[in-house]
Amino acid sequence: MARKNFRYGVWRDGPDPLAPPYDVRAAVDEVGERVLEGESLRDVLRDLVRRGPRAGRGLDELRDRARRLRREALRRGNLDGAVTRAQQLLDQAVAAERDELTRRDDDEARFNEAVLDNLPRSTSRAVEELSDYNWASDEARQLYQQILDGLRREVVEQRFAGMKQALENGDLDGVNEMVSDLNDLLEKHARGEDTDDAFQQFMAKHGQFFPENPGNVEELIDSLARRAAAAERLMRSLSPQQQEELSRLMDQALGDGPLRGQLGRMTDNLKALRPNLNWGRGERMRGPQDLGYGDAASALGEIGDLDELLDQLGQEHPGATLDDVDVEMVERQLGRGAADDVRRLRELERELSRQGWVTRDAEGLTLSPKALRRLGRTALAQVFDDLSGRKQGQHDLRDAGAAGDLIGSSRRWEFGDEQPLDVVRTIGNAVRRQAGAGGVGVLPVRLEPDDFEVAETERRASAAVALLVDLSYSMFADGRWGPMKQTALALSHLVATQFPQDSLQIIGFGKYASTLSQGQLAAIDPTMEKGTNLQHALNLAGRHLRRHPGAEPVVLIVTDGEPTAHLEDGEAWFMWPPLPETIRATIHEVDHLTRYGATLNFFMLGEDPGLQRFVAKVAERNGGRVFSPDVEELGRYVVDDYVRARRGRR
Repeated sequence: MARKNFRYGVWRDGPDPLAPPYDVRAAVDEVGERVLEGESLRDVLRDLVRRGPRAGRGLDELRDRARRLRREALRRGNLDGAVTRAQQLLDQAVAAERDELTRRDDDEARFNEAVLDNLPRSTSRAVEELSDYNWASDEARQLYQQILDGLRREVVEQRFAGMKQALENGDLDGVNEMVSDLNDLLEKHARGEDTDDAFQQFMAKHGQFFPENPGNVEELIDSLARRAAAAERLMRSLSPQQQEELSRLMDQALGDGPLRGQLGRMTDNLKALRPNLNWGRGERMRGPQDLGYGDAASALGEIGDLDELLDQLGQEHPGATLDDVDVEMVERQLGRGAADDVRRLRELERELSRQGWVTRDAEGLTLSPKALRRLGRTALAQVFDDLSGRKQGQHDLRDAGAAGDLIGSSRRWEFGDEQPLDVVRTIGNAVRRQAGAGGVGVLPVRLEPDDFEVAETERRASAAVALLVDLSYSMFADGRWGPMKQTALALSHLVATQFPQDSLQIIGFGKYASTLSQGQLAAIDPTMEKGTNLQHALNLAGRHLRRHPGAEPVVLIVTDGEPTAHLEDGEAWFMWPPLPETIRATIHEVDHLTRYGATLNFFMLGEDPGLQRFVAKVAERNGGRVFSPDVEELGRYVVDDYVRARRGRR
C-alpha cells in the first residue's frame, strides 16, 4: 500500500475549519448584559450581527474595505482617455500624411494639405470630416483606422465579454445577428412570456459570446445590465464637451450599419428590466493615466458594484437582512475570506432565529419571549447575588399557586380541605393501621379515610403589583436607565416564576404613561421629550389594581424627579417648576389609591429637593415608605421590598 505524505501550514483564507461553533447563548447573554447596562436593544442586536462572531470581521469591517477599494478606483485615472487616445492617433496620422504630401509635387497634394490645415479643432469632428479623405500615406490610413476599429472594439467588448475573437476576425455580421436575437429575447421576457426555451436556444446559438455562462435569462440580464449601466455612467461622468466628443467618435466607430441601433435598443430594454440600477450618476475620477473606453467603463462598473455592496452591507433600509447581501459580489470585490465572513454572519442570524432567541419585525431583529425570559432570569440572578447573604428570595415552587407556603407540620384530613396531601404520613398511617390489625406483609396497602393527612400551610394571598418606572430623559442622562430596566425585568421574572398567582403590570411614565410588556421594556429607548407624569401612571396603576379586587394591592414607584406633568382633557400639560395643578392632580390619584387600600412605596433616585418634599408628603398621606438607594442597589431594594410585602413583613 502506497504511503501518503501530508503537509501542514498556516490557514490562509476562509473560515477556520477547526474553529468551535459560535455560542449563540453567549451572544444572547452579551446582548442582555448590554441592555441591562442601559444600551438600546435595537442597537445592541444590530451591533451583534454587524460585528459577528469574531471582532473585526463583521459588516463594518467589510464596509471599510469596500470604501477603500472605491477610493482607489476613483484614483485609477482620467475618464476621457478614449478621446485623448483618438486625438493622439489623429495627430500621428495627420503628421504622417503631411510628410507624404511634402514629397509630392502636384495639385492634389496641395489641395489635401489645405484640407488638413482646415480640420476642426474638435477631434470627433475632424475624424468625421476625414471619413471620405483619400489618404496618400498608408501609415496615416492605418493610424486613422485604428481610431475607429479600436473604439468599436472597446465599445462592443465592454458590453459583451466574449466579443474579442469575433471582432478580430471581422465578423460584424455575427455580432449584429447576436445583438438582434438578444433584443428579441429581452423584449419577450419583458412582456412576461415564458423564455426558458428561448434562452436555451439563444445560448446554444450564441453562447460563445458569453464566457460567464449565465444559467438563466435573469442572470444574463443582470450581467448585461451592469455593463450597460457602467457605459451610461461613463458618459454621465464626462463634461458636456467630452460627452459630445465621445458620442460622435462612437457613432463614427459603429458606422451606419445596424449595430449602432441594436446597441441603443439593447440599452433601452435593459433599463426597463433593471430600472433600480444606477444608470445616471456620474463620478469624478482622477489619476496619473488616461483610461481608454473599456478601462474607464470597467472602473465605473466596479465603483457601481461597490456602491451597491456598501448599501447592502449598511443594512440601513427598512426590513434589511443579511440575505440581501450578494455573496458572489462580495467574493468578486473583497475576496473569498470576506464572502465566508458574510456566510458566517448569515448563519449566526439564522441560528439566533432557529433556536428561538430573536424574531424579526418591520424594524429589524428583536428578542423573542424565550430570550426575554433568559434576560429576566439574568437580571434576577444579579439582584439575588446581593440578597444571597440573607437567603431572601428563595421560594419553594412545589406548591405553586394560591394555597400557601408549607410550614412543615401536618394534620388529619377533614372534609373540605384544599391543602396538599402529606403522602408520606398518609401511607405511614395506613401501614401502621394494617400492622396493628395483624396484616403485616399483606399487600397492597389499603387506604382508609382516617389515614389521610394534609400538609399545613401558611396562607399566601395573591397580590396585584404595579411597578411604576420613570422614563424621563434625566433617568438616562444620569446613568439610571440600565438599573431601572434591570429592576423591572428582575421583578417581572420573579413574579412569573416564584409568585405566578400574582399579577404584575409595569407602567412607564414620561410626559405620558403607558403599560409595558417585557419586550417593550427591554427595547424602549430614551427620548428628549420632557415631563414626569406620575399622575397618569398612578391612574393606570389604579385601573390594574381594581381589575384584581381580591388581591393585595402593591404599588412600587421608581423615579428621580418630582411630578412636572399631568393630564387635562386627555392632553399632557408640562411645566417646570411644577404647576400647582400638577401637584393637585397627582395627589388626587394618590388619595384614590389610599382609599382603595394600596400602599405606595417610593424608590427615590438622586437628591432632587422637590422630589424629596413631594414623596415625604405622599408618605405622610398614604402611609407608604420612602427609600433612597444608590442606583446600583435599586434592584435589591425593590425586589426585597416586594418579597417582604408578599410575606406580610413590611
